[in-house]
Amino acid sequence: MTEQHAIIRTTNVVKTFQLGRHQLEVLKGISLTIAAGRYISIMGPSGSGKSTLFNMIGGLDKPTSGKVFIDEVDIAQLDAYELAWLRCRKIGYIFQTFNLIPVMTALENVTLPMIFAGTGNDEAVERGMELLRTVGLADRHSHKPSELSGGQQQRVAVARALANSPAIILADEPTGNLDLTTGEEIINLLKQMSTERGVTIISATHDFKMLNVSDEVIWIRDGMVDKIEQREELNISIGTIE
Repeated sequence: MTEQHAIIRTTNVVKTFQLGRHQLEVLKGISLTIAAGRYISIMGPSGSGKSTLFNMIGGLDKPTSGKVFIDEVDIAQLDAYELAWLRCRKIGYIFQTFNLIPVMTALENVTLPMIFAGTGNDEAVERGMELLRTVGLADRHSHKPSELSGGQQQRVAVARALANSPAIILADEPTGNLDLTTGEEIINLLKQMSTERGVTIISATHDFKMLNVSDEVIWIRDGMVDKIEQREELNISIGTIE
């Protein structure tokens, strides 16, 4: 069982964007604590600020004010090199649009983060094949993204996210471009990674199927935390989710 220490903390995070003469406040002071090894879903309507919060947590953007800590490191204090190092080794990213490199094979896409991290080629290939076996695609290792279905591409993206054994995986609408059955397969695969490897999964999503596997759901509305529900507190019934 993974020790339940706080792997991510945000304190009074505010994010504003300049739109012409006007400032748009997208996040309005969000404070959260996320424990290691948990499967977290960030949910809310379009424009609620959940994707902006997701970007803050992943170090993809910096808050206007407030702080974001990953393993008690204030990421706003890191320079560009230090932040790149942290993102490369601590965080794996999965995107709605897969973001695979089209001219590379599945194996090359998976091993690329390892090469960036300084892993030797032989070790990277061996680990890449192991990860492709984990997601059920070892027999497609030489295929390029255009030769794979959407679900297969997302499985490659999951394997790539695990390349450097990250403590955190950030999944931005990971089922958004997938059919119902394939989406459920990806959700279950992410849950398996959380359970077996102790990886913290944080997903920004509209997909209510995520509720079936989430340990905790953070509901965002109008740039603020509306409520936080634990799995046992969720009221789920056919046709309705409250």
